[in-house]
Amino acid sequence: MNYIQLEKLGEGTYATVYKGRSRTTNEIVALKEIHLDAEEGTPSTAIREISLMKELKHVNIVRLHDVIHTETKLILIFEYCDQDLKKYMDQHGDRGALDPATVRSFMYQLLKGTSFCHENRVLHRDLKPQNLLINRKGELKLGDFGLARAFGVPVNTFSNEVVTLWYRAPDVLLGSRTYNTSIDVWSCGCIFAEMISGVPLFRGRDNQDQLLHIMRIIGTPDDRVLRKIATECPEITIKQYPKYPKISFQQVLPKASPQAIDLLERLLQFDPSKRITATEALSHPYFTSTVSPSYGPSPTPGSMPPPQFNFPHPHPHTHHQQQQPQQPQQGQQHIPQQPTYPPHPQPIYTQQDAVRMQAQAQAQAMAQAQAAQAAHVHAQAQAHINQQVPVAPYGAAGYPAQYQHAR
Repeated sequence: MNYIQLEKLGEGTYATVYKGRSRTTNEIVALKEIHLDAEEGTPSTAIREISLMKELKHVNIVRLHDVIHTETKLILIFEYCDQDLKKYMDQHGDRGALDPATVRSFMYQLLKGTSFCHENRVLHRDLKPQNLLINRKGELKLGDFGLARAFGVPVNTFSNEVVTLWYRAPDVLLGSRTYNTSIDVWSCGCIFAEMISGVPLFRGRDNQDQLLHIMRIIGTPDDRVLRKIATECPEITIKQYPKYPKISFQQVLPKASPQAIDLLERLLQFDPSKRITATEALSHPYFTSTVSPSYGPSPTPGSMPPPQFNFPHPHPHTHHQQQQPQQPQQGQQHIPQQPTYPPHPQPIYTQQDAVRMQAQAQAQAMAQAQAAQAAHVHAQAQAHINQQVPVAPYGAAGYPAQYQHAR
C-alpha cells in the first residue's frame, strides 16, 4: 500500500480511522479502514459514501483522494483535518462557546457545504459537530457521508432513523419518511445554537422526549400546522402534545446578536416547508452586514482562543473566484487563511430588514464595548494588585501553538 499508518484517530460503527502519510508525496491523509464481512460483503454505507463523495468536490466537503480494495478490507483515503468541531469547541471555546467571528465563519462554511450538497441533490442526513472537520487554515468541511442519500423527483421514501437524536428535525421525530433538504437545515440551526452557547440546544433521551424539548423552546405548533404536516407526510400519526408557549431565542441565547437570532428563527421552523434553504441563508444579513458580531469582552488571560479569521463580506457588485490554497514552502510559517467565497443575491430580505437588524446590532455592540472596557479596567487593576503578568495564549504566528506544527 502507498500509505503508512501513523496513529489511530477513532473508531466508528463500521470503520476505524487512522492518520496516515503518502509514501510518494509525504502528504498527511486520513485512512478510513472498513473491515469486510465474508458473508455480508461491503457495507451499503461504504458504497453510498464512496459513490457520493466521488461527485462532491468542494472546499467545504472533505475530499476523497482514493479507494483501496483488498480481500479483507476497504480503505478510503481522505484529506486530513486536525480535529472535528466538537473537539474544537471543547479545546478553544469558553466552556464550549466559540467567539462570534469564529461562529460566523464556521456557520458560513457549514451552509456553503450543505448548499453544495443540496444543489447536487444529496441529503447529508447526519450533520452534527462530530461530523464537521476543521483544518489548520480554519476551513470547516462536511465529513462522514455514510448516511447520505441522493434524492430525486418524485421524492423518494427514506428511513426515519437518520441524524443523531439531538440534531433531528421534528418532522423526522414525528415519523416522516418523505423529508427533503429541510432536515439538514434543521441540523445546521442546532449546530449554530451550540456554537454560540457551548451546549446542545435540544437534549432529549428518545424521540418523544426530544420532540418535547423542541416544543418547550419553539412552542407547540397549533393544530393547523400539525394537520398540514400530517397531510404532506401521510405516514405521520399526530398525537396530543402539551401546549408550550414559544420562548424567545434571545432569552435562550442572550449573547447572540439580533442577526444571529433572526437567522436561527428561520432555520429552526417546526414546519419544514417554512424553513429557510441553505442557499437562502447564505445571503442573510448575519453574513452580509458589516457590523462586527462581537458579543462580549476578549478572552481572559490564559485561555486558548482559536485562529483569527478574515471573514468575507460579499459586495453585491464584486465577484470573487474561489482560491486554491497554496502549499507553504518548507520552513515557511503557515498563516491561517479564510477561503474567499462568491457573493450571493439577497432574494428574501428587504433593505428595511437589514437596516433594522444592523441598528440593533450597533446598539448592542456599543453597550457590550462599554462593558468590555469596564471589565478591562477592572482586570488591569486586579493584575496590578496581584503583580501578575498574563501569559499570552498565542504562538508566534498569532494562533495556538498546537496549530503551528508542520502538517
